[in-house]
Amino acid sequence: MPELPEVEHVRRLLAPVLVGERIVEVVLRRADLRGPFPAGFASRLTGQTVLELHRRAKHLLADLSSRETLLMHLGMSGDFRVEQGTAAQPLDRHDHVILRLGSGAVVTFNDPRRFGSMDLVRTDALGDHRVIGALGPEPLSASFTPAVLARACRGRKTAIKAALLDQRIVAGLGNIYVVEALHRAGLSPLRRASAIATATGAPRPVALRLVSAIKQVLTEAIERAGNAHYRGGRFRVYDREGQPCRRPRCAGTIRRRTQAGRSTFYCPVCQR
Repeated sequence: MPELPEVEHVRRLLAPVLVGERIVEVVLRRADLRGPFPAGFASRLTGQTVLELHRRAKHLLADLSSRETLLMHLGMSGDFRVEQGTAAQPLDRHDHVILRLGSGAVVTFNDPRRFGSMDLVRTDALGDHRVIGALGPEPLSASFTPAVLARACRGRKTAIKAALLDQRIVAGLGNIYVVEALHRAGLSPLRRASAIATATGAPRPVALRLVSAIKQVLTEAIERAGNAHYRGGRFRVYDREGQPCRRPRCAGTIRRRTQAGRSTFYCPVCQR
């Protein structure tokens, strides 16, 4: 499933094409994706200008001149293709939503597994949305600090890895980048979340290392997301079971175990 860096990369590709442009035609090639489109979806989009395109966790949000926001999720296999109308390639059977813009550009949403979603929400009601409204701070924002993370983890008996995957604690982190950040911070994914906070909720030194590692891992991943092969050989622990730890001077071997149904990769020597 696309994680935060991949979604941010898509946002950066789409923003120059969408922002400031009028949607002149909407073609729906099926009645639903993961769920049905909202009532009047195509007509509510047609004629609207995209004012802004931003990301919240793993969602893309396009603010419209109608004072509604187009809320999009890529699901497991979703992606967007941008073409000029005169040079558009033949439609694929998995091309489900087509937006034709006043500039002549065509933006097509392709989703073979159909776990993606699109919805229309009043922009001023996003804070009450059942998903968006419940999200924690963005990990790359100034509001995500060691103090904020420590307070959220204070007294939690769950494993730190599970806590970081809780979207109410920090928004947008997925399995890959959580295990990568924990390795960079030298923190075992098996430790209790409360280990990063004092009894009063103040951040311990490991909380500073962890927040810094999260920001570094995500920033680096966004920078290289444009490379189609950027995942290969880039990870320190993810999907490297049985291979040597990449931390300098560490003699450990990467292990894998399952936590809450997800694969966890870690070094038992340098992650404590």
